[in-house]
Amino acid sequence: MNSIHIGVVGAGTMGAGIAQVAAQSGHQVVLVDANPEALTKAENGLRKVYDKLIEKEKITREKADEIIARIQFSIHLSDFKESGLIIEAIIEKLEVKHQVFSAIEAVVSENCIIASNTSSLSIASIGSVLKNPTRCIGIHFFNPAPLMPLVEIIPAVQTSNETLTLAKSIIDSWKKISVVTKDTPGFIVNRVARPFYGEALRIYEEGIADFATIDWAMTTVGGFRMGPFTLMDYIGNDVNYTVTETVFEAFYFDPRFKPSFTQKRHKEAGYFGRKSGKGFFDYSADATPATPTEDLDLAKSIFERIIVMLINEATDALFLNIASREDIDLAMTNGVNYPKGLLKWADELGLDFVLNSLENLFQEYGEDRYRPSALLRRMVREGKMFY
Repeated sequence: MNSIHIGVVGAGTMGAGIAQVAAQSGHQVVLVDANPEALTKAENGLRKVYDKLIEKEKITREKADEIIARIQFSIHLSDFKESGLIIEAIIEKLEVKHQVFSAIEAVVSENCIIASNTSSLSIASIGSVLKNPTRCIGIHFFNPAPLMPLVEIIPAVQTSNETLTLAKSIIDSWKKISVVTKDTPGFIVNRVARPFYGEALRIYEEGIADFATIDWAMTTVGGFRMGPFTLMDYIGNDVNYTVTETVFEAFYFDPRFKPSFTQKRHKEAGYFGRKSGKGFFDYSADATPATPTEDLDLAKSIFERIIVMLINEATDALFLNIASREDIDLAMTNGVNYPKGLLKWADELGLDFVLNSLENLFQEYGEDRYRPSALLRRMVREGKMFY
């Protein structure tokens, strides 16, 4: 498998990370970027990564040099001519991707798979520009690519079974956890995770609890590594809001994915989170840490409201055949580090509890965002569980 040459387009953080993963797995890699400065930055960054690993005695200098030597840094797409798989990791603009995909197809062999690392665009749209769209597929890594185990593999309606099988086998050989998902907005993770942020923001907007208390509820009662507001600050409110807005629009403005004015205003104010020094929390050196209200009854009610919304979204993804039961749970535990798979969690809480909680929210608010999935109703009616 490592005899296949790998091409990566885009030398940003994600592209450089994918090139590193492929080279570590024994492949010859060509990393292409039109900007020579981006290539220099990527190479220097890669060397720093391995210097730290050498310092920690996790890798030898000889092995590190061997891995870096497998990567060719180039400004020419023509250097992809020997590649069997190319992964594009450039700006999320369809017209730019179309130009790049057409240029790549003119260079590579007819058997070369051309993949996109997009997190938000339709794979069918991206592949439509190709003369042979059966070779196009989505291969979505999570940041940072060398550390995050999950990769979503997204066949488009045009993708051949041979392309899907080969792409999945290559990614699996890189010791990644791959899940196959339908080509729908947000795929698995960015779709199913929306209520973690959206419902937390709604709880805040209703005045039920502040940012710190909601985060404390989700880490203390739910066992999540980060609360939603800490995580949004970590991701960046500009990035997180844009993903929510994109999913909302792509789902024809389904109210389940409705963005929050609170997050929009934080984005507009430049309160992006850690990278700007201020988000929902203040990250300046002299800032006083936010103190949660440590009320366990309140925390439990916050956790239950958010978790049933997450479970409902995971259930609906299964209902609409977005992915298998196992892949949905694998995606959430390995892509966003949830403490449990949501469908397994649903079984533990009891599907009747989840349904009743959602019905109570729906009755109280009269909003479609709280409508229970048809599959959840059916399973409760028939006395079934997910596992």
